[in-house]
Amino acid sequence: MKKQIVICMGSSCFSRGNDRNLEIIESFLAEHQMQDQVDLRGSRCEERCDRGPILKIDEKIFTHANQADILKILRDNLFTEE
Repeated sequence: MKKQIVICMGSSCFSRGNDRNLEIIESFLAEHQMQDQVDLRGSRCEERCDRGPILKIDEKIFTHANQADILKILRDNLFTEE
């Protein structure tokens, strides 16, 4: 089953760092050849503007997702133990 990443691209989250976070996520997926295993989508707003930038992986919501934390978030939530 594919993992799903939803990244808020609303103006608040976008200006707070999701513009750069999107680039990091796309690079991470390409580097680990995970493009076919992850459904990456943008959303217009996640209704949590005061806690942005917002990133959601499956049903788990990450607030204040900054560039320093994004790689750890991806590693911790995309790699499953077999």
